[in-house]
Amino acid sequence: MVIAVNCRLLQKNRLEGIGWFTYETLRRITRDHPEHQFIFIFDRPYSSEFIFSDNITPVVAGFPTRHPILWLLWFEVVIPRVLRKYKADIFFSPDGFLSLRTKVKSIPVIHDISFVHRPGDLPFWPRVYYNYFFPRFARKAYRICTVSLHSQKDMNRTWDTARAIVRVVHNGANDAYQPLTPEEIHATREKYTGGKPYFLYVGSLHPRKNVGNLLDAYDRFCSENGPDVRMVVVGERMWKKDGRQKTDDGRKTSVVRHPSSVLFTGRLEPDELRLVMGAALALTFVPWYEGFGIPVVEAMAAGVPVLTSHVTSLPEVGGEAVLYADPGSVESIADGMKRLATDERLRDEFIQKGLERSKNFNWDKTARKVWLTIDTVIRAVQNYK
Repeated sequence: MVIAVNCRLLQKNRLEGIGWFTYETLRRITRDHPEHQFIFIFDRPYSSEFIFSDNITPVVAGFPTRHPILWLLWFEVVIPRVLRKYKADIFFSPDGFLSLRTKVKSIPVIHDISFVHRPGDLPFWPRVYYNYFFPRFARKAYRICTVSLHSQKDMNRTWDTARAIVRVVHNGANDAYQPLTPEEIHATREKYTGGKPYFLYVGSLHPRKNVGNLLDAYDRFCSENGPDVRMVVVGERMWKKDGRQKTDDGRKTSVVRHPSSVLFTGRLEPDELRLVMGAALALTFVPWYEGFGIPVVEAMAAGVPVLTSHVTSLPEVGGEAVLYADPGSVESIADGMKRLATDERLRDEFIQKGLERSKNFNWDKTARKVWLTIDTVIRAVQNYK
């Protein structure tokens, strides 16, 4: 079988959540299934590190897809041409985008539909594109993968998508996330916070990530407990530039009442992020909406206690191994910070529970489940032929 894959998010040193999903699953699937030919379709020059095995043919087609108009042209004009040229039997799209102008059986991975519930978080044209095209992608798909039961149910309710075609394939965590040695923790804290313990946020500075309320809660925590515990924010601003200078609501960092205690690192390389995660006092990740929440699993695997939101998919991921807060309540978030900072026994309890729960989420399992979905479509194609 010829399986064409949308690989536009495989960008060297630029992998984010969906990019990591693409990388980790395809690395395993292509290696484990040499009997099939994979056409990796890129929208810009690619790195050889993404050509995982000999059964991959890389194709650079079209142009970088940086805007909804370019999304439309790439998926509705360029992709159908590539699928015809290489006689693709299946089109697999890890970022959920499909082409409506091809009859090739298609499998999108729709990670969440936050754009339906929080359209104001997006600029106008991405908002229009997502809300117009993604329901149509869901109707066109032969099978759909998604990363949580919450997202599956959300699609079923919102779009009346047949439950039988939506398969849940939970995300995993990179194997590099493991508890650090005391020496590594000490060295990392010295580098970033002058040796002080710190709360950590990892993710884009995007409105639905709720960084504004998180920083307000940190201000409240410092006012009540002092600034001895610092705050480290790792991530880039989405849609607009200047991610190091502003939070999700556009507020300059100088508005924070304890600015010297807050460090915006911007993007970190994976090896450095592993250290920053493992040395944290706690991960504080309280988004309004999340399809899965990979940082929660990474923190649990690293032996770091987690404070997260009690909404959407996060209770499904964290179970009883994390501490929950109301993302709309600054007081609730600040109280969670205080509990994790001052109650060593509670922190140790969540560390042990988190290490155990993190074993439920790994990329080998994710890749196997994705392949089972692809294999279902392979058999349908074979029966049709």
